[in-house]
Amino acid sequence: MHERSSGAGLAAILRADLNRYSPGEKLPSSRALVERHRVSPVTVSRALAELVAEGLVVTRPGAGAFRAAPRTGPPRPVDTSWQEIALSAEPAGDQVPRSVDASGVLATLAAPAPGVIELNGGYLHPTLQPERALAAALARAGRRPGAWGRPPVEGVPELRAWFAREISGPGGTLAASDVLVTAGGQSALTAALRALAPPGAPVLVESPTYPGMLAAARASGLRPVPVPMDADGVRTDLLADAFRASGARLFICQPLFQNPTGTLLAGERRREVLRVARAAGAFVLEDDFARRLVHDDTPALPPTLSADDPDGTVVHVCSLTKAASPSLRVGALAARGPVLDRLRAIQVVDGFFVSKPLQETALELVGSPAWIRHLRLIARELTDRREAMVAALHQWLPAFTAPGPGTVPGRAAGGALYVPQGGFHLWLRLPDGTDEAALTGAALHAGVAVAAGRPYFPAEPPAPHLRLSFASAAGTAELVEGVRRVRTACDELRIAAG
Repeated sequence: MHERSSGAGLAAILRADLNRYSPGEKLPSSRALVERHRVSPVTVSRALAELVAEGLVVTRPGAGAFRAAPRTGPPRPVDTSWQEIALSAEPAGDQVPRSVDASGVLATLAAPAPGVIELNGGYLHPTLQPERALAAALARAGRRPGAWGRPPVEGVPELRAWFAREISGPGGTLAASDVLVTAGGQSALTAALRALAPPGAPVLVESPTYPGMLAAARASGLRPVPVPMDADGVRTDLLADAFRASGARLFICQPLFQNPTGTLLAGERRREVLRVARAAGAFVLEDDFARRLVHDDTPALPPTLSADDPDGTVVHVCSLTKAASPSLRVGALAARGPVLDRLRAIQVVDGFFVSKPLQETALELVGSPAWIRHLRLIARELTDRREAMVAALHQWLPAFTAPGPGTVPGRAAGGALYVPQGGFHLWLRLPDGTDEAALTGAALHAGVAVAAGRPYFPAEPPAPHLRLSFASAAGTAELVEGVRRVRTACDELRIAAG
């Protein structure tokens, strides 16, 4: 029997036997329980820990386990009504409310119920994760001398050097000393937002954009100001206007396979983003989350904005998490100049440093031949899944692939769906008047989880949208079935899906 399940079974037996003992009376020793029930010491330890957590048993070091005294009287009701005042109290002036809507983030993190197809996930399906390579890397890392010691607060030097080469490219000028290792991309974004803008300040963001960034900005007391996008990325003419109108000193963007639109920032606009930001005396926070999520048909990738930045305008964020595993929470912040000292200070205060065994595991993984093989595998798989979802959309939801604001003709015939060549999601314009909340609810009832478009907009959305992920499902057959279930939900709500 599995250790956890046998522990639960022994806990149930001991729970039933507790009435044989008076309060305060000693229970049989762990050795006696091992012999009597023919289980391991670990199982006994787990079972007793479960009873202790329930308040049925108390343990005394060196003395053993005893039946706990019964609770006297009903538990005192907890009155948390005072918190409503404390949490809503805001200082005078034009301050940003501290309440944060994390629904868009939670929707991508929550595991679906059994039988529900996951088309709203933010990570690779377990079958696409390099679990064997990760296990081998973890084993090798654990054997490294000093692997469990205290790392430098900036990160393991070899890992910082690897990130520097990845970010700046061949012959790049970024040094290991310009990089901080972080606990994943979200942690890096949060630290950067706090370092680059004071509470209450406006920050410019793409519209639509990643809900986790919007939540982090608002949690830091910042005011996201939307800058519209089109098929070539952020509208740089409007970016300049937004800097002038808002007085912002920070613009956050995803130049590569943007979330949720999948767009690639066009070459001329890349240069214009840096020029406009420099003219405004502002930073650009580059979230390069998708560089390792290319497809088989992806052309040569443009360099990072950081690689084209000689003046320290760009603060770069990247992570290994999306391309590897949700639990490999290792990322990087790269910056030049005094801002790096501020980023380091905030990171140290928030979390001291990233676990050294985790950093060593990441270093072992990216330095192994298995890493290159894994990236090639997911490139093929993401391409196949993308094509399967596009075909299913044209079959079951043709109205959702029709031309709309911000869309360009895609690779699949018969519609104007924007089909990205990297990342793992499609951004669908819904028919005008569609109730996103009702559709996502009906889809879940039909057995498929999808992401509504509203949380991706920092202000009122111009139209209803839906984001579908093709990486979190089990395979192409499940993707097709998921799209069919979305059509079932549309029919139930009488939404004209085609």
